[in-house]
Amino acid sequence: MLNRWVVMPTCLPLVLRRCHTCTAERFRVNGKFRVNANHKLIDAWLLALCTGCGETTKLAILERVNVRSVRPELLDRMHDNDPVLAGELLQDPVVRRRNRIALDWDNAWRLETGGSDHLDREKADVSVRFVARIPVRPVRLIAEGYGLSRAAVERLIAEGKLVSAVRLTGKLSGDFTFTLKR
Repeated sequence: MLNRWVVMPTCLPLVLRRCHTCTAERFRVNGKFRVNANHKLIDAWLLALCTGCGETTKLAILERVNVRSVRPELLDRMHDNDPVLAGELLQDPVVRRRNRIALDWDNAWRLETGGSDHLDREKADVSVRFVARIPVRPVRLIAEGYGLSRAAVERLIAEGKLVSAVRLTGKLSGDFTFTLKR
């Protein structure tokens, strides 16, 4: 029987970027947008607050774009300060590259295993699905899902009792499956 685990975000990740005021390196995003129109051109920013001093920085979403080329539902979501939209835009590689930011997902996600019935089986096939592109070490996920230490999971990999089609020793942000034989 295939067990299904889900990695899902619990809140928006912190933005890694240096503050110009206090040199802190993390900003908190709460889903607030600023939209400014100048004649037929529109600018939109996602606002982020420095965790050190509270200074606001603007992450460019739209820059000098013709108003008619922007979908009305996107503008409505920005005007409504939609936090789901903020999460979607933070994961957009174009937005991250344009603003020279990275994301810190520590303490911003959780693993749902669907119960504890998988803990006492001799052989378990598990499918892990990511709701958002959260970079997590598979060893950490497996350790958390089975209540083991990371060293114990690494020992299972070395013994060949934990196998997968993907490499389990790096970070992953995409779906994968693994098999555990005890």
